[in-house]
Amino acid sequence: MLARFLPKNERFFQYFRTAAQTGDQIALAFVDLVENFTDVERKVRAIREIEHQGDAVAQQISEALTQTFVTPIDREDIVLLSGRLDDFIDTIEEAARRMWLYRVERPTEHARAMARLIAQQARALAEAVPLLEDMRSAPIMLQKIVAVKRLEDEADALMDRASIELYDGVGDVREMIKAMRWGELYQYLEDATDRAQDVAKALEGITLKHG
Repeated sequence: MLARFLPKNERFFQYFRTAAQTGDQIALAFVDLVENFTDVERKVRAIREIEHQGDAVAQQISEALTQTFVTPIDREDIVLLSGRLDDFIDTIEEAARRMWLYRVERPTEHARAMARLIAQQARALAEAVPLLEDMRSAPIMLQKIVAVKRLEDEADALMDRASIELYDGVGDVREMIKAMRWGELYQYLEDATDRAQDVAKALEGITLKHG
């Protein structure tokens, strides 16, 4: 609601803050899902509702661009950052949905660790995005960006270990199917950390251009 009363060229910062906060919210909801794996269908529905909120913000940004002649940062940067924030949110929702569709019995420790890394990335992004409004805060933003990239490196190492262990003890077709599904789920989780890094890179590009 606040964005309605802001000057048009300032609304984008509010929209970006809202999108980043939505990313933080959905990441925390995903952590709760994998660490407290009960009432799964309800939790996945709640995660989907958060994802819809992210879609709504992306649509608001798109509509605002058509109504605004002068933008606070380059139009292509607005489109890029909005799209990458939306992709990050969408990927987390898809990981949650797949866990429900595949009737996962309980998340692995690797999955729980990945969820925590994703949540740390989301929090760093939620703290970095508001700094776009004041480029004097560029050094702090760059620290957040570095943190997101470091967490993505940690996620890559974690996924390497998870992949190595994926087929340990597989002795029949049922266990093979289960392992294959976890391989797919791990890929969604790794994709989420990659999408967070994509957001960080977009922020970095804007900062270097305007800072």
